[in-house]
Amino acid sequence: MKQINTEKAPAAIGPYSQAIRSAAGLVFVSGQLPIDPATGSFPEGGVEAQTRQSLTNARAILREAGLDLCNVVKTTVFLADMGDFAAMNGVYSEFFQAPFPARSAVAVKTLPKGALVEVECIAEA
Repeated sequence: MKQINTEKAPAAIGPYSQAIRSAAGLVFVSGQLPIDPATGSFPEGGVEAQTRQSLTNARAILREAGLDLCNVVKTTVFLADMGDFAAMNGVYSEFFQAPFPARSAVAVKTLPKGALVEVECIAEA
């Protein structure tokens, strides 16, 4: 395994890596909170702004690995409120092109730091 880190995305806030490249060449990007790495805080603007920041963070990590969002084969989106699904989905569709990655979207009781959304992904070269 190879650890992937970039200063263009928030540092891990626990005992995990921003991403790991497996021996098989898959890149597993840890769940990305909507933390702006320049400010250390969430952007204003609700779930749309937070989704945009989470996906921007994931893209920065993938780019550090020499990949981009077009290499993503699977995403998982965690929402604090399933009522935000349509708003999240609208922003999500700005980041991905057909063929779209497989995706799961689930509502969870709470997310770290009170986030409205968190996104993780798996990519391959």
